Amino acid sequence: MTTSNITPVRLTPAVSSDESPLPAVLTAPSSGVPAESQIAEMRESVRRQLRTNGAVLLRGFDIGSVSGFERVVRAVSGAPLSYAERSSPRSTIEGQVYTSTDYPPTEEIFLHNENSYQATWPLTLFFYCITPPDTQGATPLADTRRILRSIDPSVLEEFTRRGWTVVRNFTEGFGVPWQQAFNTTDRAEVERYCARSGVEVQWVGTNGLRTTARRRAVHQHPVTGETVWFNHLTFFHVTTLPEEDCEGLREMFDEADLPTNTYYGDGGRIPDEVVAHLRDCYRAAQRRFDWERDDVLIVDNMLAAHAREPFTGPRKIAVAMAEPFPAA
Repeated sequence: MTTSNITPVRLTPAVSSDESPLPAVLTAPSSGVPAESQIAEMRESVRRQLRTNGAVLLRGFDIGSVSGFERVVRAVSGAPLSYAERSSPRSTIEGQVYTSTDYPPTEEIFLHNENSYQATWPLTLFFYCITPPDTQGATPLADTRRILRSIDPSVLEEFTRRGWTVVRNFTEGFGVPWQQAFNTTDRAEVERYCARSGVEVQWVGTNGLRTTARRRAVHQHPVTGETVWFNHLTFFHVTTLPEEDCEGLREMFDEADLPTNTYYGDGGRIPDEVVAHLRDCYRAAQRRFDWERDDVLIVDNMLAAHAREPFTGPRKIAVAMAEPFPAA
């Protein structure tokens, strides 16, 4: 592959001249050749581009099916991963390929890095457009290096020093049940998983569960060595929900019992205005493209956060994850 095959996508808003396009777009160099064969030949170039830009969009390749998509995943990153410690509803399509989050189409999903609240996360994400939406429905991206640079230095210093904590309350009727989140109905298995993953467990009432995990907010990328803003603290904070939902939950629950909320790593309350500032930093870094059928988006999960726009029409995006980090 030559660099002539890499062309910048139309971005909204337009990027400055010193900013790498997000995503970079790689168009199929020839037709009539199985996509996985082409990608296997281009693998090292794709991966270099991925570590530079944070995401690569494969466009014009004949993927053809979910099975074809999985073969592309394997050609680039090896075997796809199973989805553990879930925070959002997904359905299995085939093997370790899942639907994107099964939320109503009218809802936005805010920018986040997949599984950044866990002890281990996928380093590489794959999205496959089976059916594009009629309107909107993009998977916006935001460079975590750019986000970090835009955070107020005093805010960044505090999170670097104190880290962050996520508290999840699995309460019947609110969010993903703990049985679905942990892929088991065995409480002892949940406890063993959490012990391995640095998660505190508290069983509440007859069937409730509260988990607490303390994590770093700022990380070093294992390949590039760059400092990145990598966490779920903004996404999971109650104020990132739509205003009416946030107010309703705060009226319904004591703060400690909210379905999901975030704090400083020592348990201190994060001021709402600090989280609002972080949301502004994410949105300022956000870039988007419109999906086309058979597109495959490859995302470096530590270099780029991803989101979902509301949409109309029969949007269907398949998702796979690969390359666990830190490796077991």
